Amino acid sequence: MSLPSPSFWAGKRVLLTGHTGFKGGWLALWLERLGADVTGVALAPDSDPNLFDLAGIGARLDSHFQDINHAGALARIVTAADPEIVLHLAAQPLVRASYDAPLDTFGTNVMGTAHLLEAVRGLNQARVAIAVTTDKVYRNCGTGRPYAEDEPLGGHDPYSASKAAAEMVVASYRDSFLAARGVRLASARAGNVIGGGDWSRDRLIPDAVRAWQAGETLAVRRPRATRPWQHVLEPLAAYLRLAEAMWTREDLPGAFNFGPDPDGNADVRSVIEKARVAYGGGVAAYADTAEGPHEAELLALDNRLAREALGVAPRWSLDGKKVAFLANRDGATQVYVADADGKNIKKVTSLASGAQPPLVWSPDFLAQLPSSAGLHPSAFAWLNPKGALGMLSTLTSNPAVSELLSGRDPILVVFDGTPEQIHAASRTRISGLIMDLMLLQNLGKATVGQ
Repeated sequence: MSLPSPSFWAGKRVLLTGHTGFKGGWLALWLERLGADVTGVALAPDSDPNLFDLAGIGARLDSHFQDINHAGALARIVTAADPEIVLHLAAQPLVRASYDAPLDTFGTNVMGTAHLLEAVRGLNQARVAIAVTTDKVYRNCGTGRPYAEDEPLGGHDPYSASKAAAEMVVASYRDSFLAARGVRLASARAGNVIGGGDWSRDRLIPDAVRAWQAGETLAVRRPRATRPWQHVLEPLAAYLRLAEAMWTREDLPGAFNFGPDPDGNADVRSVIEKARVAYGGGVAAYADTAEGPHEAELLALDNRLAREALGVAPRWSLDGKKVAFLANRDGATQVYVADADGKNIKKVTSLASGAQPPLVWSPDFLAQLPSSAGLHPSAFAWLNPKGALGMLSTLTSNPAVSELLSGRDPILVVFDGTPEQIHAASRTRISGLIMDLMLLQNLGKATVGQ
């Protein structure tokens, strides 16, 4: 997946709702770095500590603490900002909280969305609007099969139902008002996000870290529940790329799923066990039967539309168990993959001489292989441009792997996120990137204090 374009976003007027939250805070920081002129609308942060305060987000944009249920005050802020692009993330985002306060949940998630779109309806310069909903908008049949964008919407719990209703509001405003005014409106349905900067209550990883910091046992009520987990920056990159595409294209559908491939789903227990390794300890008690009010047990998203229509695909995952490398063994540079022990070497491209291998490099050693390469498509990786084994010494104790990496070919090493492999990387070049972005490092101690 290509990254969002600084040249596109530079100088764009953007209205971002929910900028004090976990996802909204990271998106505000990213938009600022891209050069956008951002106005934020949200409630004040609801946790202490929180990303909004620690990252100084309020000083980086035109920030307004405003409840989106207050239509008049919201409309005045929207009119004054006069945005070209609207990114709507403000919501009551928690399933269990929706059981405690269903009316507040429906008010914010349904009518709050309607209030915002009504304000956008009065703008003259708006061109693109994206309303972020959730992977839980689908009528869940309990089979675990991935849901595509054209499947029936529904929701058992108030949160899921409110987001499904918000989808109807989005479709109605698009078809009844905004399309005729030249505003392209779409919804974005993303999976469960995790990463640094999240201190929210009733979320799996923050709850785990709080328990372990206090020397307490983490009680896990639904260890067999599966979710489409993704690092927080995955859907944010997708939202930005979707907005870029909508700016120039009128042929795009009105809803997109953003999440890992189905084989990237994981159950709650496996995620907690990985978090325990990354944290360096901690005790968890797993319930034998599901506890608490109803929550979907099995949930997965079909992300093929995002791949095909936008070229958007996940980059990172919970596991990386392959090694990939470039080599010229048949007169052209090809991509090869092998198991982590150096066995089962396989050529996965058939390129003509001089063709560019399908790898995406960045200055920070991030890379991605296509799904046809046999790697998990969202594997986190880094590139050793010169094949220098000194940086890979702790990864190559297996003789077969050492032999595989011994040539002068550039090497792409896929991490599984364990601390030992993190330490094997060049901390002078990518330690900051790892601390901020890498999935499993953020699951553990790095989550605290960011």
